[in-house]
Amino acid sequence: MLIRGGATQVVNTFAEDVREGLGRTGQKELPAKYFYDEIGSALFELITKLPEYGLTRAEERILLRHSAAIAERLTAHGMVVELGSGSGRKTRRILKALTRHQPTTYCPIEISSAALESCERELDDLAHVSIVGFETEYLDGLRQAAARRRPGDGVVVLFLGSSIGNFDRRPGEDFLREIREELAPGDALLLGTDLEKTLAQLIAAYDDALGVTAEFNRNLLARINRELGGDFDLARFEHVARYNARERRIEMHLRSVEDQTVTIEGASLRATFRRDETICTESCHKYARDEAPQMAKRTGFECVAQWMDNEWAFAENLFVAV
Repeated sequence: MLIRGGATQVVNTFAEDVREGLGRTGQKELPAKYFYDEIGSALFELITKLPEYGLTRAEERILLRHSAAIAERLTAHGMVVELGSGSGRKTRRILKALTRHQPTTYCPIEISSAALESCERELDDLAHVSIVGFETEYLDGLRQAAARRRPGDGVVVLFLGSSIGNFDRRPGEDFLREIREELAPGDALLLGTDLEKTLAQLIAAYDDALGVTAEFNRNLLARINRELGGDFDLARFEHVARYNARERRIEMHLRSVEDQTVTIEGASLRATFRRDETICTESCHKYARDEAPQMAKRTGFECVAQWMDNEWAFAENLFVAV
């Protein structure tokens, strides 16, 4: 079952975010959540298979090796709520492990209906799993899902793939506190964190040799053209991946190759770009191993377990609400 959000409201919010982000006098920005329309979701699936991008495979290895141990700690949790499910491929292992203990309700939350539909197709064959998808923002979806819990059921929230890294550090912790406010003591959060690694590894992961990440990045402008009546010429913007050492994050930008003006009718906006001016489309923060337990303490959780991948520095962290 898929509970859809209002399509008009989604378009209006997209337009508002584009108008605000591209109308800035300083660094122009676009929210990374808008990458994932049908085309963007397909491109990201390709990215996860590239040799340079080891994050997804690292998380899959952790879940392959440790899903049974994770499930053993969650035997009282009959509801799984995933913030940003994508295709649901990684989640399959956790759900199969959990259903060895009890029937499970799985609630993927996405603003992309295409991603939700893909997720439902991927997981529809799982026995003892009821799927209720929510096409809405993360916290609203979590609120709606948690309201459906059965008496005595715990809730486990999945926030995988180091999606927390798309937040600046302080807003990221604010977001974890907001998640905690929707949970009861004893509920859980499984949080993926991509760890610090060499600069060469990081740059290659976000600027692959085949140019798939560049197309993924530019598709955000193509989406504005398709859905909001923009007239971006994609050839006039180039993909840039840079490392911000002070903030310990990779930043993805789209750089204007010339002075130009773009009109976006659906956002009532004419945006001007100077040559070499950029739009920041994503920030991907990297963490030290001990940062997740510290974040847990500051946001109303306790980190009760941590699993690591040795091939690509990545951690899966199990938080319990206190």
